[in-house]
Amino acid sequence: MSQYRTHNCGELRKSDIDKTVRLSGWIDTVRDHGGVIFVDLRDHYGVTQAVFHDDSVVGQLSKESVVLVEGKVRLRDKETVNDKIETGEVELHCERTDVLSRAEHSLPFEIRESEKIREDLRLQYRYLDLRNPAVHENMVLRSNVTGFLRKEMEQLGFLEIQTPILTASSPEGARDYLVPSRKHHGKFYALPQAPQQFKQLLMASGFDKYFQIAPCFRDEDARADRSPGEFYQLDFEMAFAGQEDVLGVCETVLHNTFKAFSDKTVNPAPFPRIPFAECMLKYGTDKPDLRNPLIIQDLTEFFSDADFAPFKNKPVRGITAPGCAKMPKSFFEKMLGFATSIGMKGLGYISVGEGFELKGPIVKFLSPEKQKILTRSMSEHDTVFFISDVPGCIDSLAGQIRTELGEKLNLIDTDSFSICFVVDFPMYEADAETGGYKFTHNPFSMPQGELEALETASPLEIKAWQYDVVCNGIELSSGAVRNHRPDIMRKAFAIAGYDKAVLSEKFPALYTAFQYGAPPHAGMAPGIDRIVMLLAAKENIREVIPFPMNANAQDMLMGAPCEVTELQLREAHIKIR
Repeated sequence: MSQYRTHNCGELRKSDIDKTVRLSGWIDTVRDHGGVIFVDLRDHYGVTQAVFHDDSVVGQLSKESVVLVEGKVRLRDKETVNDKIETGEVELHCERTDVLSRAEHSLPFEIRESEKIREDLRLQYRYLDLRNPAVHENMVLRSNVTGFLRKEMEQLGFLEIQTPILTASSPEGARDYLVPSRKHHGKFYALPQAPQQFKQLLMASGFDKYFQIAPCFRDEDARADRSPGEFYQLDFEMAFAGQEDVLGVCETVLHNTFKAFSDKTVNPAPFPRIPFAECMLKYGTDKPDLRNPLIIQDLTEFFSDADFAPFKNKPVRGITAPGCAKMPKSFFEKMLGFATSIGMKGLGYISVGEGFELKGPIVKFLSPEKQKILTRSMSEHDTVFFISDVPGCIDSLAGQIRTELGEKLNLIDTDSFSICFVVDFPMYEADAETGGYKFTHNPFSMPQGELEALETASPLEIKAWQYDVVCNGIELSSGAVRNHRPDIMRKAFAIAGYDKAVLSEKFPALYTAFQYGAPPHAGMAPGIDRIVMLLAAKENIREVIPFPMNANAQDMLMGAPCEVTELQLREAHIKIR
């Protein structure tokens, strides 16, 4: 019992009838019924209806003021019971009221309607937005998920270790946030894009299993599933481990987490392992949504002898949509509109009508033999859509058509989580600017085949021990078996056009540490923000971050980024140009 409350606003039940209790909270609603005033009092835990019989308190009961009320718990009349709240069978008849903090301004928006207003206003008054029980619950979920993840990792024998926030700038794939040094003129710290180097150094230091709920800082543009500025991940690394060891830990933790915090179906372990090349062909993306049953097929050979100009000397993909032949003409027109909006010149299709009669603008370009082959591969009322473009674009275009068809035909199971691993990423890709090769993923990944592969295989044929985990079309994490051997590291960087000096200058601690003996190690880092976003069924990641920046990387609440004083600039040895 405290001076402000004996119970919270979500606690009172029929068992508390006739008790004298004290509650404190925010005034959610006020209803004046002529001599009797009903107030919904809200705190972190819930809502209790408070009843006032004294008209003199009306002026004190402004919405969102914080009040203390004391009185007796009474049973509500049957016709006034509120089944929507846990305290709905009782009410507090108030005998004492203290205003602890009066809301002195009119509200910029109604608290319970905050999700419907424009985002910048919500973020400017985020402390009000967070009072909305629906928004508030997102943060409670985030806290519970984070705590659950921590317990899961501890049960698996991982040691939690914090790594530095101020560190050195290094080329890790994204733009650094730089922090000027006051003591060291002209030099800068950087906020870590991820604890990547530190967790590998921990493995070189003799720790066996590390994890951390790690903040990461990247100066990147916002997306629906990416927050500009900072994000949090479940960062972990394992010594004397390979790919399957890491994927096994990830399967256990993610499956348990999604099962614990959602009623949706979660596919059981082991999660599918899909090679990158197969993933790009079948789904048109390396972030496949496996809830969508549609599969992309390679029809290049099938159309190799067809006299159809748009398919000449180009790869061709096909997507068979079940039952689509029954759709109205407007459906096909909308699909064509979508195709042109993403850069396609058209969208061919063939449908199987009644009696397996082929219909569509491309049928006349197929020989009778090809028409028979196509008919045997389809069911009545199916439609196959065709995508053809240059090799560098066709996979992405086919993937977008697959997604659009899945959504328009309501084929996606929205009551499930479908998690998979994408594996066997290529180590290198061609660099159009230099004519050489560049890394496609983490440059410190171990190549499959190790030194022998680097010395004997074509760079474009070399695969890396790299992997992503994807849920419902959203990448939750990437990871890799690390390259822990300096000789392999030097060769891998040499293929990408970097000499030994780059390793020693850009990654001095890691490169030097590996020359003192480092264990084979591997890890990954699932994104906590994205996990919570999926569990909360939100379309935008900012909905599950307590104090997010807006899409333009501005903190509307605190006013960041902001100007600083000339004295601060001078102390940091900075002049604005």
